Amino acid sequence: MTNPQRGDDPPGFWRTFGPLAPYLLRAGVTDLFVTASGELWSDGPPDGLRREDGWRADRQTARELAVRLIAAGGRHIDEATPFVDVRLTGGVRVHAVLPPVSTGGALLSIRVPARDQPTLDDLVAHDGLGPSERDRLLEAVEARTNLLITGAGGAGKTTLLAALLGNAPPDERIVVIEDVAELRIDHPHVVGLETRQPNLEGAGGVGLRRLVREALRMRPDRLVLGECRGEEVRDLLAALNTGHDGGAGTLHANSLEDVPARLEALGALAGLDDRALARQAVSAIGLVVHLSRFGRTRRVTGFGRLRRDEAGRLMIARLGERGDGERASGVGGGP
Repeated sequence: MTNPQRGDDPPGFWRTFGPLAPYLLRAGVTDLFVTASGELWSDGPPDGLRREDGWRADRQTARELAVRLIAAGGRHIDEATPFVDVRLTGGVRVHAVLPPVSTGGALLSIRVPARDQPTLDDLVAHDGLGPSERDRLLEAVEARTNLLITGAGGAGKTTLLAALLGNAPPDERIVVIEDVAELRIDHPHVVGLETRQPNLEGAGGVGLRRLVREALRMRPDRLVLGECRGEEVRDLLAALNTGHDGGAGTLHANSLEDVPARLEALGALAGLDDRALARQAVSAIGLVVHLSRFGRTRRVTGFGRLRRDEAGRLMIARLGERGDGERASGVGGGP
């Protein structure tokens, strides 16, 4: 492998990432992982997940690297706060875990953004979705339908969301709320809000739920929550139910049929019972888009519409091709 020239990279890149820099700059890499034993693994085409035999770090070196990367993102990591996410140069996202939470040495999981933000047409060209699916999504953006994009980790939720929002009218104001900022939207008016970690005295932290409330004071035309994973679901649903159409969010779910159960679990964290959650979710979310990962390929594998069953609980109707009708699944995943 030929190492890239330092002059071609953002200032401070090599100083920040040190021995990881050549691997981050390699064409096609999507993820790097430092294991507890000090090995480095990379993922991305054409080889997929593989161990980098020429890289090794002892425990102290791996720990120092984790601490430095987290500090470069303006946060801190130690035994009291042993796992932290940060966003670094060029949109690189770093998740670090220290012992004793890690049962060995320090762990690093690094997500590397594509150099160019894919458009919906790019996703079609790379088999991420079909032309009819692209058209359905474009119609949803134009109609200001509130979208929930679901899938497992690494399924491409953030990539698809960014591609969709790039098609919003240029005179609209998009306010994006994220735990760690990673959405890169090709749009002239995007406002980003990012959570803040508490300081060493435990003060000054700003969480997602607070940011949702603050975003409503910023006159968003479209309100976007990068990842819904806790009690902030209550504020997001409330916001989308008060005229903020065209919003979007992402949610971890293994299948389209799992979405009702995931939303109920998050609603419980926010103090919503199943029926209250169902009423708000059905009213707030117009279309659910599910993605799956097949090896190195990520693609849209289903569309759904949230409904309430006879008992008032949340269920989802899987949508076929336009005009094909619906097939419903409840919290238990049955027909």
